[in-house]
Amino acid sequence: MTPVWRKSSRSGTSGNESTCVEVANLTGTTLGTRDSKNPDAGHLTLTRSTFAHLITSVKTGTLDLP
Repeated sequence: MTPVWRKSSRSGTSGNESTCVEVANLTGTTLGTRDSKNPDAGHLTLTRSTFAHLITSVKTGTLDLP
């Protein structure tokens, strides 16, 4: 099955606004993430729980650099 890559509806369509992370359902238990600017460079595969933890960490600022 070919993954269907999608990005946020809040992503722009030109210039720096078009840079975004895309997400696809790879299997019932894994998701893929990739750089929308370079989709042929490959993707990172994450379990659904790891992806959820990543999103929570981004939203709460846990991953922010000092």
